[in-house]
Amino acid sequence: MPVNNLNKILVVEDNDNDLELTIDALSEYNMANYIDIARDGQEAMDYLHKKGKFEGRENGNPVVILLDLKLPKKSGQEVLDEIKSSEKFKSIPVVILTSSKEESDLVNSYQKGVNAYVVKPVGFHDFVDAVKNLGVFWALINETPRKPLEN
Repeated sequence: MPVNNLNKILVVEDNDNDLELTIDALSEYNMANYIDIARDGQEAMDYLHKKGKFEGRENGNPVVILLDLKLPKKSGQEVLDEIKSSEKFKSIPVVILTSSKEESDLVNSYQKGVNAYVVKPVGFHDFVDAVKNLGVFWALINETPRKPLEN
C-alpha cells in the first residue's frame, strides 16, 4: 500500500523508551504518514481539540489512538472517558497500550468503550512485535468511515 494512502496515528505515552520503541515499530512498516505524539493526558485532549501547541495542526482525527493509562496531568482513563463521551471523537478507535495488568483497569476501559486493551510485553522484541501487529490491524486492515467526523 502506498504511504500516501495512510493516515495519522496518535501515540499518547510519557515513557521515553516505550515511545521510541512504538514509533520505531510503526515506522518500520510505514503504517502511517504521521505519527503524532502527546506526552500526557492533557496534551492528548489539546491535540484532539487543536489547542495549545496543536492549534495549527491539520484537520482530521487520527485513524487510531494508542493510549497509555499511567499518564501525568490527566490519566489515560480520564482521556478515554472524554473521547468516548464526545460526539466529535467517540468514533476514533482507542487502543490501551499499558503496563497495567489490573483487572479494574481492564474492566473500566471496556466499560468506557475502548476498542482494545494490550498489556505491554516486557521483552524488547515482544513489545515491538505487539506494536507492529496493532499498527497493521488498526492502520491498514481496519475499515473506517470514508468521511470521518472532522473537528
